[in-house]
Amino acid sequence: MKAKIWQRRGCTMKRSLGKLSKRTRLLRKRSRTELTVSGRLKSFKLGDSVHLTPRGGKSMPHPRYRGRTGRVVGMRGSAYEVEITDMNAVKRLIIDGVHLTKVRV
Repeated sequence: MKAKIWQRRGCTMKRSLGKLSKRTRLLRKRSRTELTVSGRLKSFKLGDSVHLTPRGGKSMPHPRYRGRTGRVVGMRGSAYEVEITDMNAVKRLIIDGVHLTKVRV
């Protein structure tokens, strides 16, 4: 797939096609809250239902999975293994606890 070229007054610039392109509106913070220490130290048990809420940063999961709900099936170091369904495929994502919110049942 060729990258589109942006032209304005004779300037040309190759368009970025990274994983965050076209996603800035979806990922912007709607409130002025900062990430707190208690948010960083959240813990989940095996079998908990969690909601994926990307909070930015290097460990952020792919924006494709934004808003998905999954189940904690294990741990990898300090990160959690979360199992989600993508259409009919079952996928396991390794996600930092900052990007997870517990679902109340």
